[in-house]
Amino acid sequence: MFTLYGGIPNRSFCDKVGRRDFLQIGGLAMGGLNLPQILQAQTAAGNSHKGIIMVFLAGGPPHQDMWEIKTDAPSEIRGEFQPIETRVPGIRICELFPHLAERMDQLAVIRSVVGNRNEHSPYMCYSGYSEQDFRIKNRPSLGAFLSKIMGPSDLSVPPFVSLSLETSHRPWANPGEPGFLGRAHTAFLPDGTGIANMTLNEVSLERLGDRKTLLKSLDRIRKDIDTSGVLNSVDSFTDQALGVLTSSKVVDALDLEKEVPTLRKKYGQGGPIFKSGSHPANWHTEQFLVARRLVQAGVRCVTLNFGTWDSHNKNFDRMRHNAPHVDLGISALVDDLKDQGLLDDISVIVWGEFGRTPKINNNIGRDHWPAVSCALMAGGGIRPGQAIGSTNRLGEVPKERPVHCQEIFSTLYQNLGIDVRNTTVLDQQGRPQYLLDIRKPLPELS
Repeated sequence: MFTLYGGIPNRSFCDKVGRRDFLQIGGLAMGGLNLPQILQAQTAAGNSHKGIIMVFLAGGPPHQDMWEIKTDAPSEIRGEFQPIETRVPGIRICELFPHLAERMDQLAVIRSVVGNRNEHSPYMCYSGYSEQDFRIKNRPSLGAFLSKIMGPSDLSVPPFVSLSLETSHRPWANPGEPGFLGRAHTAFLPDGTGIANMTLNEVSLERLGDRKTLLKSLDRIRKDIDTSGVLNSVDSFTDQALGVLTSSKVVDALDLEKEVPTLRKKYGQGGPIFKSGSHPANWHTEQFLVARRLVQAGVRCVTLNFGTWDSHNKNFDRMRHNAPHVDLGISALVDDLKDQGLLDDISVIVWGEFGRTPKINNNIGRDHWPAVSCALMAGGGIRPGQAIGSTNRLGEVPKERPVHCQEIFSTLYQNLGIDVRNTTVLDQQGRPQYLLDIRKPLPELS
């Protein structure tokens, strides 16, 4: 559908422009930047394409059952799993991750992540700020900042895309908020509505080529919309509308039928739903392949949620069900990025919103534990083959090298070529804001 303006607005903005009417001309894809801003952003970024895939393990994975098995802890804390050796001497991880163990020389695990809150949401994992911070300060996610600072790498490709699936606990499906940057920098969601906005539907190329008609419709928009910076230039908006609608890059990236069958097999297709507990898990390991195809097409940030890890009961059964999918999917993603020549340019981060209690409860589960959690990183130019930090014997608190969430974000921004120490963006009041409060990349990974 190719609606420029007209009809009865539905879900209108405060200026009475229908949200769907606006989206149908591809405006979301460009983040509201005009052509000079796009060129300036691309020049500042050296015209290179760096990107990030952010994997949110919704619910909080048990840190002591992942990358640092507590073999010396008492039985009520130790758990049921054994550590295995990895390709890097001295680094051992849970036996449920044999494929990742074979690739440890390309990975980095962080065992002492701090700064989390007791919040069941992805805000911290997508922005470095808690949901409470967002409510107070309206802090944007990393994907939204990339949309604003770097703009699109291609006129027809949205800079920020989310593959997040619907979940029983709705906040886990949040794609990453644009915060004070506004709707122009929200994530593109390739669902039914999103796909319709990215493809031609009963619109011929001849009709698209009729710039006079197109500009006439756009002129009406110029008179009525956007006091908030969503559209800064009619000409550039015309270019982006034509570019998105006539491009097949994003649509092709989402079409796995165009991928080599042998590669699809390496990623797997997910597994059956884990039904025990209040939050069933949805596993689609092909999301990782879609994410790779999207960043290869030019998307700067892809966010996705993967399963549910809220293991208040049957923690070890859930781990036996969940871990093999992460092990297979992330291993395939790392191999694929390397084979495509993308691993040095694309960062991968895998983590959840907090850790789990050291003591196993009466339901053979682990409860919320914000005091410490863990993360897995790959790509983006980091120094791999490392295990950073540790927790005490019981897995309660960091023992060595506590790593704040924002230090990890500082590293991710650095990987993307952004000077996190000095870069600022203007908020809605025109005040410069730093991307983070803690602007200190991890020296271990640099």
